[in-house]
Amino acid sequence: MSVFSQSFSPCGRFLAAGNNYGEIALFSLSAALSPDATGLSQKPVLTFTAHEGPVFSLLSTDCHLLSAGNGEVSAWNDTTTRFHRPSRVDTSLTVCLCFRSSLEIPEINSMTINSRDNSLIVGGGDNNLHVLDLEHGVFKAVLQGHSDYVHCVTMREREAEILSGGEDGAVRMWDSRTAQSVHCIDVYKYESCARPQFGKWISCLTTDSDWMLCGGGPSLSLWHLRSLSPTSTFPLSGCQRQAAFYQDMILAVGEGPFVSHCLLGGDVKAQIPCSPQSLNTLQLNTNSTEHRVLTVGGSSAHIDVFTNLSYRAFSLSF
Repeated sequence: MSVFSQSFSPCGRFLAAGNNYGEIALFSLSAALSPDATGLSQKPVLTFTAHEGPVFSLLSTDCHLLSAGNGEVSAWNDTTTRFHRPSRVDTSLTVCLCFRSSLEIPEINSMTINSRDNSLIVGGGDNNLHVLDLEHGVFKAVLQGHSDYVHCVTMREREAEILSGGEDGAVRMWDSRTAQSVHCIDVYKYESCARPQFGKWISCLTTDSDWMLCGGGPSLSLWHLRSLSPTSTFPLSGCQRQAAFYQDMILAVGEGPFVSHCLLGGDVKAQIPCSPQSLNTLQLNTNSTEHRVLTVGGSSAHIDVFTNLSYRAFSLSF
């Protein structure tokens, strides 16, 4: 089993995780973090099948839990998304991308919310970004520009920009108001970032104001978006699949059984051991001060929980 995706509930008391079998498991952080926790507290309070293939991406809103699989996005009702008393699950909406044949149905690899117009941006295997109107449940725009799979999408809220990274090695910046590409960065063409032995694909991408983190085949690197130039490159082995800004550090996971703690200047401060031998997903719970944890998942049924970033406290398990 592999864990591909995670999302914390709006209240921060529950974690949803998706695996390669199309299942979503809901875990109670309140129970798992309790002083009276047992082995049972680290098991799901509810598991259900969401998609026929892997659950590549999960995203929580105030009203729904959104899950993405092969060519479709499903919105699950508030019985599960607000997680007040999770005991059953119903889908309130499933929307599918349109393709010419069943052989062309690609995975949807990543999703992000544009809060300005209440839309969902999804990127996947058809090389495009699709914009879904969440109020009406219909796709309203297609952003074309990548020449290969789109692996990751994120929002730069203040600038109303969408950023996307793909198999083609490009990070594209889009104006969300006009749906036009405004910049394209070929990361693999920068000598400080290039690693031809790993390829040019971009697998992780995130922003914080005027700063961007991206990596994959190229080294994980920190970019200043106003100058569109890299300021730091991190000497991590293998390909990084997800990264996040945290206070004055950067957290990254990918090939290897550890979470890397990196300083903004480019140094690797620490690498904290994890249970899975390879990691796909990293999430920080900022929705609750009482349940503020880091969770990571990858090539096993275990999701490691860090109450302190210096060590793994325990593991949840499908």
